Amino acid sequence: MVFTIAILVLSVILHEVAHGYAANWLGDKTAKMAGRLTLNPLPHIDPIGSVIIPALLVISNAGFMFGWAKPVPYNPYNLRNQRWGEAFVAAAGVLTNLLIAVIFAVVFRVAEAQGADMFATLAALVCMVNLMLGMFNLIPIPPLDGFGILRGLAPARMGMALRDFEEKVHRMGILSLVLVLFLFMYVLSTPFYYLVRFVAGLLLG
Repeated sequence: MVFTIAILVLSVILHEVAHGYAANWLGDKTAKMAGRLTLNPLPHIDPIGSVIIPALLVISNAGFMFGWAKPVPYNPYNLRNQRWGEAFVAAAGVLTNLLIAVIFAVVFRVAEAQGADMFATLAALVCMVNLMLGMFNLIPIPPLDGFGILRGLAPARMGMALRDFEEKVHRMGILSLVLVLFLFMYVLSTPFYYLVRFVAGLLLG
């Protein structure tokens, strides 16, 4: 349980740092000036999202992993590419988790071929946590990254309407995350489980 939570916390931190680096690369220095482009976990850890929620999900055998770190701040109006910049920043975290999943799937296959069963098990766990985290964040509902990608790719007028809706959701605070979790558990969890299982089968065999 402790190892799983540690993997999740580190994965969410890498997810958030990737957002910051993507924004910094596109011209927004907000995260850099806030000292958030660091792998030191302390500036990123959110007590509820990084510790309590993941622990409860692991203890209750919920069947999926979810957590969050403190969001890395960025100002979309500073991005050089105003058309695609927000979509790129939103996608950076998801792509980071999926890349980690692919890398550790390769590590798993090599370790399994060498008979290093314990190492293979740990590599598979890292792969699965990042796969679930990345694919969960692709769901296009706010405040998840999938919605940010959708908003960034939408035509200008629709993008503004989606931004207004997202801001209303953000004003709900922690309640919005609770609603997302309930929507996921009671509506989306079954198709999500089969999709993750299918992709995990491709990666891990």
